[in-house]
Amino acid sequence: MKLVIATKNRGKARELGDLLKGLDIDVLSLADFSSVKLPPEDGKTFRENALKKARAVFEATGLPSLADDSGLVVDALDGRPGIFSARYAGEDATDEDNYRKLLGELEGVATEKRAARFVCALAYKDKVREEVFEGELKGRIAETPRGGNGFGYDPVFEIERLKRTVAELSPAEKNAISHRAEALKRFKTWLAMGPLG
Repeated sequence: MKLVIATKNRGKARELGDLLKGLDIDVLSLADFSSVKLPPEDGKTFRENALKKARAVFEATGLPSLADDSGLVVDALDGRPGIFSARYAGEDATDEDNYRKLLGELEGVATEKRAARFVCALAYKDKVREEVFEGELKGRIAETPRGGNGFGYDPVFEIERLKRTVAELSPAEKNAISHRAEALKRFKTWLAMGPLG
């Protein structure tokens, strides 16, 4: 059975592919469909954006598709960067540009007021079913980036009980606790109720 992961983000595709290992699924990504274009992420929520991508990739490929929209929600910034996480510092911003902007906005904010959470909406679409699965990971924003693993805001997102940023975790450690892993566990439970369509 084939499933297309609807992302051009290599880190995200690799992470989702790792989390789907062990299932009887041939995981493809948009690297296998170079002509497929993702729609603009102009929804007002992670859920809306994930559904848009899943529907567009299903229509373009005819194969079941799984689309993730995720980002960082910071309490002290009224929920920013939120759905704009990937382009917080501009359309062509690098991961470092984005987290440097975030750290600049939080300069002087006390440790106890730097609460944040990673949020993931994972949308599935096939010819008969459409579902969204959500997950989150709570933590806080560190004052300086640490660690060389992961991508996005991982170097500045600290898990308080571990006293480590997500970028200081191994891929296996991250995949055990991440917002994406939580959403995917819900997807796998649902998937057990019936095959891909």
